[in-house]
This record gives sequence, C-alpha cells and structure tokens, in this order.
Amino acid sequence: MLDAPRVIIQVQSIYIESQSIPEEERYVFAYTITIRNLGRFNVQLLRRYWLITNSNGHRTEVLGEGVVGEQPLIQPGGEFHYTSGAVLETPMGTMEGHYEMVDQEGEIFRVAIPVFRLALPTLIN
Repeated sequence: MLDAPRVIIQVQSIYIESQSIPEEERYVFAYTITIRNLGRFNVQLLRRYWLITNSNGHRTEVLGEGVVGEQPLIQPGGEFHYTSGAVLETPMGTMEGHYEMVDQEGEIFRVAIPVFRLALPTLIN
C-alpha cells in the first residue's frame, strides 16, 4: 500500500488598491498560492474549488479545471506557485476550498485549502 500523498498549501493575499474602486463597491485582491509536494511520488493538480465569502455573507462558488490555465505536475520535494485574484463587493472577505489531484496510481484525492482572509490592510490589526 502506498503512503498517502503529502501536499501542503500556503497562501498570501494582498489588496490591489490601484484596481479597486471602493465608491463602486469594487475591492480587488491578489493571492499567491504555493503547493508543495512533500510525498515520495509525483502528483498532478486536476481541478479547483473555491468558496468566496464577502463580509455581508454573500457566497460565490468557483469550479474549474487546473489553475491559471495549467494542470501542474509536481515532483516529490517540488512546488508550484501561482498568483490569481478575486473581486469583492466589500472591503473584507474570505476564501477557502480544495484542489482535486491525482497520484501516480491514478487515484484522485482532495487537498484542502485552508480559509484565508482578503482584507484592506487598514482593517487588519
């Protein structure tokens, strides 16, 4: 029996003031994801699922193939980075979700993306 894949997700988010228009309830955020394969075998990211919640409680689900147009194959000890964005109607919100990945045996598994905050820097202490 093979060891379960060990995949770690790290997230950093920032507010993009230059693309935001607060008076029109448009707040733009960028987030950078690092996916690390700490296992002993290759893994490939197939699909993503996001749940985006603004501070009014409005929820948006996003499903799709791969990330930023790719379905990266991540070797043991390797990592994959990408940056994407989200637009909220409020100055603060959260994102969370999961990736569907496949191991070298063709077994599909999920990797949770822990909840992270999207917020204007002035709202974070």
